Amino acid sequence: MHGRVKLKSTAQQEEEKRKEREKKLKIYVAARDAIFTKRMEGVLDDEALQLTQQLLSSNPDFATLWNYRREILLHLETVREEDDVQKTYEAELLFLESCLKVNPKSYGSWHHRGWVSARLPRPDWARELGLCDRCLSLDDRNFHCWDYRRMVVKMSGVPVDQELQFTDRLIGSNFSNYSSWHYRSTLLPLLHPESPDPPSPCHQPSHSSPPPSPQTHSHRVCEEQLLKEYELVQNAFFTDPNDQSAWFYYRWLLGRAEREEMISCVFVSREEERVAVAFSRPVNASSSGLMLVLDGQPQRVEWRSVHPHFRHSPVWICELPPGTISDIINEHNLTVHWTEKHTHRDCALYTGRSESWCRDSATDQELFRSELSVEKTSVLQSELQSCNQLLELEPQNKWCLLTIVLLMRALDPLGYERETLSHFQTLKEVDSMRSAYYGDLCSKFMIENTILKMEYAEVRVFSLSDKNLTMLCHLDQLLLVTHINLSCNQLLRLPPQFAMLQCLEVLEADDNTIENLDGLYYLPKLQEVSLKNNQISKLSDLQLLTSCPKLTCLDLRGNPVTQIANIQSELTELLPSVTDLLI
Repeated sequence: MHGRVKLKSTAQQEEEKRKEREKKLKIYVAARDAIFTKRMEGVLDDEALQLTQQLLSSNPDFATLWNYRREILLHLETVREEDDVQKTYEAELLFLESCLKVNPKSYGSWHHRGWVSARLPRPDWARELGLCDRCLSLDDRNFHCWDYRRMVVKMSGVPVDQELQFTDRLIGSNFSNYSSWHYRSTLLPLLHPESPDPPSPCHQPSHSSPPPSPQTHSHRVCEEQLLKEYELVQNAFFTDPNDQSAWFYYRWLLGRAEREEMISCVFVSREEERVAVAFSRPVNASSSGLMLVLDGQPQRVEWRSVHPHFRHSPVWICELPPGTISDIINEHNLTVHWTEKHTHRDCALYTGRSESWCRDSATDQELFRSELSVEKTSVLQSELQSCNQLLELEPQNKWCLLTIVLLMRALDPLGYERETLSHFQTLKEVDSMRSAYYGDLCSKFMIENTILKMEYAEVRVFSLSDKNLTMLCHLDQLLLVTHINLSCNQLLRLPPQFAMLQCLEVLEADDNTIENLDGLYYLPKLQEVSLKNNQISKLSDLQLLTSCPKLTCLDLRGNPVTQIANIQSELTELLPSVTDLLI
């Protein structure tokens, strides 16, 4: 037995570890309490700086200690010469490097480093960029480091083209570097911006309006550079078809820039003496300077969104004083001014007309796709062909399938409709966990296509029955629709945005699973509603229909609510204007 090392039991080892932890904890707590006492007493000296350094060296995510440390450093700035302050902050940067070695993704450490660098009398930005390069070489997805690098680049004035070369280098060494692809998407619009289109006469900006700043850049990239980017990203996803980074970047390339801020439609009804205004994006009309001029005279009107839920909405309405435009023998000219954006829209209500409107159609605006040049069309056709070749090699690749769908949407959404639907069905099968997402995206594209077909036919009837719709969108584009058919789909609700259909007279939404009617709020022209075979279960679900003054026909057959005792009398009392009630 002599000469052998005695092995400690597991219980003994755990007990010794517990005692060691308790000892360290007591030291840590004592130091923490001493620091808190000093802070409460307003002590801002080197000893407090040293105490916080001891604790932060082992736990760099103690935000309160970083705050106290900044208070001390701010005080030292006031009592030391500039050279001493420089040395103090340089020592702080060295200390921070040791903290980053403990936790390279420490929020507190990176934030404090940014604060220190900004206060250095003579910052060494080249050194900071070098630090970022070292950190990103260890972990190229360290978003704390990426944020800090962007701050350093901004403060030091690094040229945009130099940063773009930096992304080239990182992407070249690792196609899967999502952060580099994303950073590239922020640089390209600055380095290769698309030439702005001349404003149309209707949207001419004021001469006094300031030029756009980089912060309000349109994020459009010139076509020449876009075509080069397609080639770069194609190399990436052919190298590793299952890596999502390049596919996401490719999707950004295919996307459209933000729409021009404008008044897209003005509708006026003589009968309701109401004006509805649609914008290219949600706005708060009550605070954005919306003014109505009727026959040359400014009108004092109160603008309201189409639904109480919305402070920002693409559609706003106002009521004119009684008798203002009700006489059908009179002609009226309206102008809606959006003073915040220096734009306006005119609309004429002619003699004998009960309503009128002025709008840009979705086809004129290229609302759902970018206008393509011959060269870009040729390149995208080539890209589509390449993706189809890749799909032959990787038939289960969801990224390739989805990109093919997006390319088809960019080239010809109506011409490729059948192929698009087929690819969505395949996507739901190969990526079943995201089938709901694909269902919603497919619904969005089907709605866009139907809007285009409706406008080409110049009708106000919108029919999307039996299309497996799971959601509704682009409802602001349906402001003028009078008849909508949404039957035989998979809709769960009519969302509040449905209230944008201010001209709607007939709604068919049979054979869905609708439980919620939030969107049927104050539709002034709505007369007929058919909701057969849905999931409306409570009388309170129908309460909003009381806000539709012209509703006369309601079909609720096949809904659980029809099984409630005395439902006929309850509905008659709730909706006295309904003369044709089917339950």
